[in-house]
Amino acid sequence: MVRRKFGLIRRLPSGRFQASFTDPNRRRVNAPETFRTEADAHRYLDRIEQEIKRGHWLPDAGLGRRTLRDACEAYLDENPRIGLRWAETCRRNMRLHLKDLLDLPIVTITPPTVRAWHAKALKGGGGRTSISQSYRLLRSVMNVAVNDGAIPRNPCQIPGAGSERTPERSVATPSQIAELIEAITPRYRAAVVLAAWCGLRRGEVCAIRTADVDLENRRVRVAKNWVELLESPVSFEKDPKSAAGKRTVTIPPHVLPILGAHLKEFAGPEFFTVGRDGKRARGNTIYQAFVRARTKIGVDISFHDLRHTGQTLAASTGASLADLKQRLRRGPAIHARRGGSRRPDRRCPLGPRGAGRRGQAPKALLIPAITRSS
Repeated sequence: MVRRKFGLIRRLPSGRFQASFTDPNRRRVNAPETFRTEADAHRYLDRIEQEIKRGHWLPDAGLGRRTLRDACEAYLDENPRIGLRWAETCRRNMRLHLKDLLDLPIVTITPPTVRAWHAKALKGGGGRTSISQSYRLLRSVMNVAVNDGAIPRNPCQIPGAGSERTPERSVATPSQIAELIEAITPRYRAAVVLAAWCGLRRGEVCAIRTADVDLENRRVRVAKNWVELLESPVSFEKDPKSAAGKRTVTIPPHVLPILGAHLKEFAGPEFFTVGRDGKRARGNTIYQAFVRARTKIGVDISFHDLRHTGQTLAASTGASLADLKQRLRRGPAIHARRGGSRRPDRRCPLGPRGAGRRGQAPKALLIPAITRSS
């Protein structure tokens, strides 16, 4: 047996060496593994001594021996703030970007390991957004490991690696929106109107009931959001993204005719937007109809960009920040500011300043009448 100032080493009958030491609580602790040479055992005890002096030593390394895969799954399953859609995105990113780290014990994932993984991911063919999401997942899981005492500190120390640089969203002109409405399948024209002029998300369009649309008082009530997972047939209804997402939005007068025609021709007894089968319209069905329409007229915007288009047009007529937040209900003011972009056609007005004395819309905002067709 070799006694040291810190710890002791003894030779086992197998010829390997066992190291042990006394922890700050005066308990005898054996090394989790034996060593081939006495020098390896000395190096282990030297490292443990330095960790104890620096306050980095962990009394129980059992949690640290869990693989990153197990830690990620536990984080996604146990965190009540993570919804099914985001959990699905995280698992897809684990499969696409984190596979080199998933089978490593989390205690062995060091800052150099994370830097090497991140550099390799950026050189690959993956999207920058999904890589940033993967880094944020890794950082969150490691924060939990630190709080659990599994590792001494978070190895994710790359400045800005979890940030996403979102490009300015495209904004359509009122005439382009009118062209989209005319080009899309008539059954889904109301969806474009609600997104562009009322600021509804696609899931909110699918969730609103017929009773939520009050054309007499020019209001639409948003109370639910319809969620469809991308990699499974699971779909469900939930509350909007934030508590502020439950809102009542004023309908601009110039779009009342198209919503009124939709109410008579296409709305179902329960849901305002329905498919040919009379059931709630699926978000992907609306999106595919929108893609066909935008391709037909040559406009390069996403369905979600319609929200920002309407927000920008409203801001250009002098709407206050409070008004913009009320329409989108995204929470902090910074989000409402992000919702507006510079208009490509700044001279075309919207709302009370651009409407006639009796709410008549300018020619650029006029919408074609709905006709009955599938």
